[in-house]
Amino acid sequence: MTLTRRKALTLIGGGTVLAATGTIGGCSAITTPNTAIRPWALAGEYDDPRLNALSFALLAPNPHNLQPWQVRLEGSNGLTLMRDSTKALPETDPLDRQIFIGLGCFIEQMELAAGAAGYRTKVKLFPEGPRGPVAYAALAPGGKADPLAAHILKRGSCKEPFEDRAVPAALANQLELLADIYTDPGEVAELRKLTVDAWMVETMTPRTMQESVDLMRLGKAEINANPDGIDLGGAYMEGLMLAGLLSREILSDPDSKGFKQGLKMYHDMLMATPAYAVITTKGNSRADQIAAGRRWLRLNLATTGMGLSLHPVSQALQEYPEMKAHYAQAHQTLATKGQTVQMLGRLGYGPATQRTPRWPLETKLIDA
Repeated sequence: MTLTRRKALTLIGGGTVLAATGTIGGCSAITTPNTAIRPWALAGEYDDPRLNALSFALLAPNPHNLQPWQVRLEGSNGLTLMRDSTKALPETDPLDRQIFIGLGCFIEQMELAAGAAGYRTKVKLFPEGPRGPVAYAALAPGGKADPLAAHILKRGSCKEPFEDRAVPAALANQLELLADIYTDPGEVAELRKLTVDAWMVETMTPRTMQESVDLMRLGKAEINANPDGIDLGGAYMEGLMLAGLLSREILSDPDSKGFKQGLKMYHDMLMATPAYAVITTKGNSRADQIAAGRRWLRLNLATTGMGLSLHPVSQALQEYPEMKAHYAQAHQTLATKGQTVQMLGRLGYGPATQRTPRWPLETKLIDA
């Protein structure tokens, strides 16, 4: 990834948060969707400490890059976080569990960014009940920097095969503070099969595959116009589009050459996985889901700081009828009785991670 500009936000207690403008992995300067990745460069550019924290929070991971958050500023130091109900995955996430995990990631990254700037954050979940706003937060001076904040703008998503080398035991042991880490070759082989089988169910079930296809942004123009969803950009993808080998119709047709090539690429990626990370909760309430998202975000930042890559492959955890057998297998394998497996991710050494396109902060503020 080529970096064309840097700025640094000094952290209380040491360290820096680096922001950069550059390319999405695999994109040339010509095909880089600069408008869509501009929020990465704008993070930390605001005088209001709430906006400053939110400008980092909106870069948090979330399902299918839906960015399901809206924020209303309250008074001089408060804010209310609301779920954007138009952002949903009714086929693969019918209970909105993954959506609330993404909101948990947002909350955690907001707190980390606020702390890095010297503000503490007090968060109250569901201040008006379960059908109301997701959280109310108030910022006040006196926060302390968490070392994980230094990795916020280096974090990304690696959707490529990992290197053929093991995750060191010392690093796995450190990550065990945040998740269950699986490195045993036999267990890893079992989880590889589970993730491949579950992904095939989602891919070969027309309505669940179409849900992803509808959210794909093909090429620079679409990514800039709609900086959310699943971005398929870069010189290679643009070339396939020009050659008539990449379109939504092709991606929806299991008999097409493009569909079959996609199958092979994703299969090869899943198979090139030396370790897995799993997050479980004792219950499955909205609060549990948000807590899982907060832990996933911290895990993601921790792996980034270690030079590792993390990529969610949670298809087996989805709650729709065709996935029932794999859901049961995942819980039998990865959870104790009564627990819910909230996140399953590939873990390993990968190439440079990708910056995911985002809507600018101003589009997420309401009544501001």
